[in-house]
Amino acid sequence: MDKQSKPKHPKTNAYATSVASSSEEVSSLEWEEIAMTQEEDELICRMYKLVRQRWDLIAGRIPGRTAEQIERFWVMKNHRRSQLR
Repeated sequence: MDKQSKPKHPKTNAYATSVASSSEEVSSLEWEEIAMTQEEDELICRMYKLVRQRWDLIAGRIPGRTAEQIERFWVMKNHRRSQLR
């Protein structure tokens, strides 16, 4: 009786991998882009100027968004800007 062996590690998406462990870094290339509204984008930019990388404070001003989502959005947005220069 042959049974197909299951993989030892199930596939995970980029978000699950990025929050799996704080000591484990994940390349931003593996992240999925997060869609933000224009208002959220503007608020993140203004808050960043005030409090810099205190993502938890910024996320507290945007209902339904986590600090990880805000940080990931910021990194991806600024990565694209640096490529355009």
